[in-house]
Amino acid sequence: CRSDDFTVAMETVTAWAWGPLSFLTFLAFLRHHPARYILQLIVSLGQLYGDVLYFATEARAGWAHSDPRPLYFWGYFVGLNGVWVLVPGLLLLDACHQLSTAQRGHDRPRHKAH
Repeated sequence: CRSDDFTVAMETVTAWAWGPLSFLTFLAFLRHHPARYILQLIVSLGQLYGDVLYFATEARAGWAHSDPRPLYFWGYFVGLNGVWVLVPGLLLLDACHQLSTAQRGHDRPRHKAH
């Protein structure tokens, strides 16, 4: 039995990088660590990248690994897998908003007290 090299590579990255980084992000939010939104951005971007590669690989294969029945294809393949695009996408936007707000506050001119 020959395994799919792409799936093995992506799941290896997921297990060894995104899994631990997700847990680290969770801890950072619990402790209000200053790097929490940076970690959220990194993990969300990594998840989105994996999702794009997953869908693109399947599209290039002509949807060969997906059941062509509409309910299965749209409900399961697109709908349920779409959650893995929607949630990281929203978290990515939130991280960008939070980091932009923090940068805007940092860039604001400060008045020295005399």
